[in-house]
Amino acid sequence: MNDLAVVDYFSDAAVAQDPYEYWDHLRSQGPVVREPHYGVVAVTGYQEVQAAFKDVASFSAVNAIGGPFPPLPFTPEGDDISAQIAAHRHEFPIFEHMVVMDPPEHEKARSLLGRLLTPRRLKENEDYIWDLADRQLEEFLANGRCEFLGEYGKPFATLAIADLLGVPDEDRPTIRRNLGAGNAPGSRVGALDHEPVGSNPLQYLDELFSGYIADRRREPRPDVLSGLATATYPDGSVPELLEVVRPATFLFAAGQETVTKLLSSAVQVLGDRPDLQQLLRSDRDLIAPFIEESLRMQSPTKVDFRLARKTTSLGGVHIPAGTVLMLCLGAANRDPRKFEQPNEFRIDRRNVREHIAFGRGIHTCAGAPLARVEGVVTINRLLDRTRELTISEAAHGAPGHREYRYEPTFLLRGLTELHIEFTPA
Repeated sequence: MNDLAVVDYFSDAAVAQDPYEYWDHLRSQGPVVREPHYGVVAVTGYQEVQAAFKDVASFSAVNAIGGPFPPLPFTPEGDDISAQIAAHRHEFPIFEHMVVMDPPEHEKARSLLGRLLTPRRLKENEDYIWDLADRQLEEFLANGRCEFLGEYGKPFATLAIADLLGVPDEDRPTIRRNLGAGNAPGSRVGALDHEPVGSNPLQYLDELFSGYIADRRREPRPDVLSGLATATYPDGSVPELLEVVRPATFLFAAGQETVTKLLSSAVQVLGDRPDLQQLLRSDRDLIAPFIEESLRMQSPTKVDFRLARKTTSLGGVHIPAGTVLMLCLGAANRDPRKFEQPNEFRIDRRNVREHIAFGRGIHTCAGAPLARVEGVVTINRLLDRTRELTISEAAHGAPGHREYRYEPTFLLRGLTELHIEFTPA
């Protein structure tokens, strides 16, 4: 790797493939350190990341997705820039979505999702997910091999969340195809079908769900979408159409991305660690902590961002108003002050559920319960339906000399592909 002291985290290809050495370098200087290129303050300490997530009075989520890109649309003035953030909020990326909202708007948007993510609905969705896992495996099981992301992870995550949100059965194959999750074998694709729209899934989903919700507002039915369409804010007021649509569509797009990454990193460990695979085959109760340790080791969201709205301090470091903070979830989850031997995959880690792969505070991932279920179900069904699951040596090299490629992005951590081989059970 290049000289870590001058590495540009946001553009260095080697750091995108393996950020952990870089984060260790930053942590060696302290849990809160200014990086040299964009004036971004990198937070690698577990306690400090958690504190920043929870201090919504000092830190705004307005730049959560883009970080320093594009640059701030204003020049920060004074020790409290809350008014400037409010005046320019519409100039930040995806400003309409819950992930970048601050109180009180965030609570209003989140309350609409709360109407959807009820214990009953999550249980119904879990029942569907068990069947879905079997159907997805059936598409390639007889081949004795698959490329896991494309043939299982993406379509499985897409269809699981389509069910949660109540997408009609007849529309699910189209959504699967349009979100880049492929076609089911044997399905026919008409010559007039649109190109996949995965490049801008939010716009596609906004339009799709706007149609659903508008239809249900005209004619409510006994279905999940009607529940969303008739949801009101806590004060009883009726949301605008897009205010209902956007929490659902962001959950859809973010859920597909992060769940696919979680599932592939867990299956990668299964294939690379025959000892752990055997342990899970003999004791299925260990699958849940296995998923948690997978999340801790390879957090699907590497970094999250905040903008200091007030001059404050974090971890003893002075933070002027207008400072961009990079909360390094992947680093915090390997902070040796919090997790013993943090770079080891340990299925018996006692405090593993305290990882912050799903964030903390008011912006804790709304889809976390769904992601956990998808992980547990997938590993269970894979172990049920296969024997001797291994990583393809032709694609990834022999044990001890594996070659894996990760998406070249500073924001997310996920394999570009994962080829596995197995004997159908």
